[in-house]
Amino acid sequence: MDLITLISVKLSSNEVGRDAFGNRYYEERRARPGKPPRRYVRYNGMTEASKVPADWHGWLHHTEATPPPEGGYLRHDWQQEHQPNTTGTSHAHRPAGHLLKGGKRAAATGDYEPWTPS
Repeated sequence: MDLITLISVKLSSNEVGRDAFGNRYYEERRARPGKPPRRYVRYNGMTEASKVPADWHGWLHHTEATPPPEGGYLRHDWQQEHQPNTTGTSHAHRPAGHLLKGGKRAAATGDYEPWTPS
């Protein structure tokens, strides 16, 4: 976030909370006539929309009226922790046969038949 944007957010908005990743969330002090107040996120580190956890996503997009509780919402056993998108990083998923993972695919099993036009 550049300096001018940072100053304008600080002057026109109130900090509402932070998430586990260190992102800070703000809401506009004065809403525009007939519209809800704008809500902002200041990312901790690189700006990447997938860094916003589901708890905060609902509030940020006006689906939830109030920000999530301090420790987040209760989780079900089957729910996984939020992970930002890792595409393009060293943590990205690389299936077997990927060039960065050795480039060797498993041999074909013989059940593959290429399409040929008749």
